Amino acid sequence: MKRINLAVTVVMLTAMAGWGCATKKYVAGEVGGVNTRVDGVQSQVEDAQTKIKVHEGRISKNEQDTAAASKTAKEALDRAVAAGRLAEGKLLYETVLSDDKVKFGFDKAVLSDEAKAALDAFATQLKTENRNVYVEVQGHTDNVGGELYNEKLGKQRAEAVEEYLAKQGIPLFRIESISYGESEPVADNKTREGRGQNRRVVLVVLQ
Repeated sequence: MKRINLAVTVVMLTAMAGWGCATKKYVAGEVGGVNTRVDGVQSQVEDAQTKIKVHEGRISKNEQDTAAASKTAKEALDRAVAAGRLAEGKLLYETVLSDDKVKFGFDKAVLSDEAKAALDAFATQLKTENRNVYVEVQGHTDNVGGELYNEKLGKQRAEAVEEYLAKQGIPLFRIESISYGESEPVADNKTREGRGQNRRVVLVVLQ
């Protein structure tokens, strides 16, 4: 009888040991599965954080570019955003065509050969980049003459540039011309050189 009890005990202990091993394997498998899922979620979180950092970097770069831009370029951005003209609402760059480079003659809105060459290069750049951009063309003058007259002259210069860009294949609906007249000088109007710098057209490229 004792031998039978001993045999039964041995069988029970063996079964319990086997069950314990099976339980450990099951628990280990479950833990492994949980760890795999946790690792997957962590990887997704890290990817999301990386994308956020990249996006923040782009925003930061755009903010730096905007901060470094001229007052009138920032105003152009504000106007375009308010009018809903932009896809992304950011300033790309600005190009200045001043009298010392392209020879806007005194009291004239006619484009010189130098101005046309500069605009050819500008239009080619826009088309090469293939961006859906918006361009504000800003006309400026020196302070010789009356304020209203200079506002009109600045508008004529901006419109001359706008028309030329349209002929180079830039859609008119992507261009807007305005005039600042003599109100935003970048140099001293008391000198000939200063007045030459103030006679200018600024091309503000936005997206």
